[in-house]
Amino acid sequence: MKHISIHFKYYCFTLLFSVMTFLGACTKTQVKSETVVYSNDFESGDVKNIANGAITVFNGTHVLGRYNSNGFALTVANLPKHDLVEVTFDLYIHDTWDGNNIDNGYSGPDLWSFLVDGSSYIHTSFSNADCPAGVFCTPQAYPNNYPNNNNNPKAGAYNTNLPGACYWASKPNGTTEYKISKQINHTDNTLLMQCIGDLVQKNVADPMCDESWSVDNIVIKAIAL
Repeated sequence: MKHISIHFKYYCFTLLFSVMTFLGACTKTQVKSETVVYSNDFESGDVKNIANGAITVFNGTHVLGRYNSNGFALTVANLPKHDLVEVTFDLYIHDTWDGNNIDNGYSGPDLWSFLVDGSSYIHTSFSNADCPAGVFCTPQAYPNNYPNNNNNPKAGAYNTNLPGACYWASKPNGTTEYKISKQINHTDNTLLMQCIGDLVQKNVADPMCDESWSVDNIVIKAIAL
């Protein structure tokens, strides 16, 4: 009986291992090749193939921006044969963004969108408010999409201790940095990347100084499976 029990346990273990191996083989994505088709840290001032491209210096580094209720469009051509693209970059949210706030149309919501080939992959809001314990702060949608999502200010941030760009230039936490990364099904040989702000500040003399955004370290990879 003991002999049968040992064989039965071995059979069960072998079957379980085989099933797990099979499921792993079915779910694991096999990457055939990965090619960087665009990389720019903007230190050289290169804005080639970027519509509405502008370079400024923020916190000792060159960035693409700053922008307010506008943005840029980057075109990358001659991509190799691929099944996916991976787009990564740093997003800086500068100064007094009000997130989901709706103040009689004068302040917020402050929205930002990321699109590839005209399709939206991020449409969200950011709140750059300080939020002490026990104090209500205007929420933001990020890291979810807008509307119908309310998260704490600076939720999902990579760095919350950067100086402001203008209105909060002397504030040590006036800019918030987010790491954006998206993998997208894509097979065309040309890619159009757009980032667009839609900010509401009808009660300020200088909207760009009050709220702005910029990006840095854009890397786009074409991935063949």
